[in-house]
Amino acid sequence: MEAQFLEAAERVKTATVATNEDKLKLYALFKQANAGDCSTSRPGMFDLQGKAKWDAWDALKGKTKEEAMAEYIAQVESIMAKQP
Repeated sequence: MEAQFLEAAERVKTATVATNEDKLKLYALFKQANAGDCSTSRPGMFDLQGKAKWDAWDALKGKTKEEAMAEYIAQVESIMAKQP
């Protein structure tokens, strides 16, 4: 699964139809798969992008590395299927 995960991470770099919501979900799944549960403090109120990323990652608390990798791969496949 690790090889598929890394391949998906490379493939998604060429996506042109990924929405901001897609990108945020991919970010959170990638962080969960690589670092585990969010263990940093939430960014300050003026860092809107940082807070959105932190919130998305923190929402995945308790998800295993394998679950996060599987969801990441599925999300990338979904995005790539929409490519022209």
